[in-house]
Amino acid sequence: ENVVVEETEELTPMSALAVVLQNALYSDGLRRGFNECCKALDSKRGRMCCLATNCEEEPLKKLILALCAEYDVPVVMVDTREKLAKMAGLAKLNEDGEVKKSGKCSVAVVTDFGEESSALTYVLNWVKNQ
Repeated sequence: ENVVVEETEELTPMSALAVVLQNALYSDGLRRGFNECCKALDSKRGRMCCLATNCEEEPLKKLILALCAEYDVPVVMVDTREKLAKMAGLAKLNEDGEVKKSGKCSVAVVTDFGEESSALTYVLNWVKNQ
């Protein structure tokens, strides 16, 4: 008898968000940095915005939040810029998947979620209930 054991990792909001951002990146639906994100939000293409809580530029942070409020784009706050950079694909990894060189990213906007996934459903429900 062959017994199949399914490995289902318990989804947390941040692990699910990482999957959603990677899928968006693969489908060319992820904008990173203030300039690209402001353009995406202003052209009403933003579907979800991720903002780092330790963003150093307070006026730009207020601008992003105002654009998200105006165009009804949900905002997900991420702990650090380094964590957001890793989730948005800006960190360089070694062969073992460990972070070799970490960039910093204060804001990322999803314009296209890519493929439907359980992580996407989880994140959208989580954002809706916040």
